Amino acid sequence: MHGLSEADLGLILLALAVLIGAARLLGEIARRFQQPAVLGELLAGVVLGPTVLGTLLPEWHHALFPGDGAKAVVLEGIGFLAIVLFLLVAGIEVDLSTVWRQGRSALKVGILGTVAPFLIGLGGAWLIPEALGATPDADRTVFALFLATALSISALPIIAKTLMDLNLYRTDVGMVVVSAAIFNDLIGWTVFALILGMIGGQGTGWGICGTMVLTLAFLAVTLTAGRWLIHRALPILQAYAHWPAGVLGFVVTLGLLGGAFMQSIGVHAIFGAFIVGIAVGESSHLHERTRTLLEEFVSFIFAPVFFASIGLRVNFVTNFDLPLVAMILVLACVGKVAGVVVGALWGGLPARQSWAVGFAMNARGAMEIILGLLALEAGIISERLFVALVVMAIVTSAVSGPLMSWVLQQRQPFRLASVLSSKLFVRNLAATSRHEAIDELVTLACQHAAVDPVRISRLVWEREMVAATGIGSGIALPHARVDGLKNAVVAIGLSEAGVDFDAPDGQPAHAIFLLLTPQDAPTVQLTISAKIASIFRDPHALPRVMRAGSYTEFLAALKILEPQ
Repeated sequence: MHGLSEADLGLILLALAVLIGAARLLGEIARRFQQPAVLGELLAGVVLGPTVLGTLLPEWHHALFPGDGAKAVVLEGIGFLAIVLFLLVAGIEVDLSTVWRQGRSALKVGILGTVAPFLIGLGGAWLIPEALGATPDADRTVFALFLATALSISALPIIAKTLMDLNLYRTDVGMVVVSAAIFNDLIGWTVFALILGMIGGQGTGWGICGTMVLTLAFLAVTLTAGRWLIHRALPILQAYAHWPAGVLGFVVTLGLLGGAFMQSIGVHAIFGAFIVGIAVGESSHLHERTRTLLEEFVSFIFAPVFFASIGLRVNFVTNFDLPLVAMILVLACVGKVAGVVVGALWGGLPARQSWAVGFAMNARGAMEIILGLLALEAGIISERLFVALVVMAIVTSAVSGPLMSWVLQQRQPFRLASVLSSKLFVRNLAATSRHEAIDELVTLACQHAAVDPVRISRLVWEREMVAATGIGSGIALPHARVDGLKNAVVAIGLSEAGVDFDAPDGQPAHAIFLLLTPQDAPTVQLTISAKIASIFRDPHALPRVMRAGSYTEFLAALKILEPQ
């Protein structure tokens, strides 16, 4: 390889090994403390970068992570590929139809949760750009638009992970949060792509207007005709190519092509990969197992390289500005939480759930860091502001889950057995499909509740179409909130063969809990769902339950498994 000696190649491999190993180690430690892995990955970069290693052992730091030269170019290229693939995966997790299906609540949360922090950031950056970390020669308009976007966008991957950890991802509140976050991401990345066009469009031959037009055209074509073509192509690949390798190769190829196109017109490649990911993820032919394989590969190998490499770029001690950090934190949290809470209340959510949605949407994490890094490289912001944005992202991500748990906590201990009944238990479901399982359990439930089975079946199935309720580990939680229902109704069916509820781990559901809860008591469904999910986190829980030959044995197994 021209420009790289054998020693250089060895050092590059050593640097990657150290970077990935440290990032994964600290990422796992962060998860042990109920924090997103990205926080540990960022800390690994801080330890290996100029902040710690560069201060204590500068020769080692320079040898492993040089600031310039061929080795630096290679490492930068690998980091660039990593973030393009990370945004491809983030796009696949976006479900545009979810935004529309959630109706007014999600739309109002998304609008106010975007507009309020955007206007606060825009006004502050326009009035006091130097105090907020703009570089002396930065264009005031571009800087104001950047900071407004950075403060308004949420981090969908971090939010989704937090909701999963709290067993709220596939609940009604979880879907409102995810839908609003999708709206934030789509609008935020589109605006930032246009900002990048304003910065780099002049040098691409297209000009600023041309870059903006091409960006919007790419967005429109990819999400219409492109989405249709991908939907048609996936069944062919699954039928005639090796699965899942054929589909994975196809998806990665499209993501890189989308990134290459956007890069060629002066917009960062991550936007192209993100939009392609959305188009791919919209297809119902993309199997959940394929999504999981790609997400795990990228999240555990490529993403740590990028997030750890962020700490290699700046010294977080010498560039730490406490007043600036405090100012960014206040602007970010006040604008986002206030906007989301008002939007949730406007959309009809109860006060407690509105605050929970506000705390969830306040998680920034990876997205702000990526935007900040691009702005730093473009010369829009100073290193002081970049450090402040990273700190803000870490703090908001760290407190999001605990604050949601606090605001949704129940005043009295809840026991799952209190909502179960032997009359609503089926030891051997006859159903072989999702629809049949839902109809069978709804019929059973409606025999003991004064509700119309046809209406209930329709409500549950409509909810199932918003997002599949298979949570993994052999468990499914189809549910609906029913107007006129006085108390929660839980019907349980066990299936030896299993029923496909499109769970993230690809496993069929063997224990299916149908949850019908009152329309005016939304926290009941969240409480029951979280309790069931916590019980079946234990890998021995499902086998123990499936050994039950009667309701009495089933209830006895649950009481043993349920945390006290």
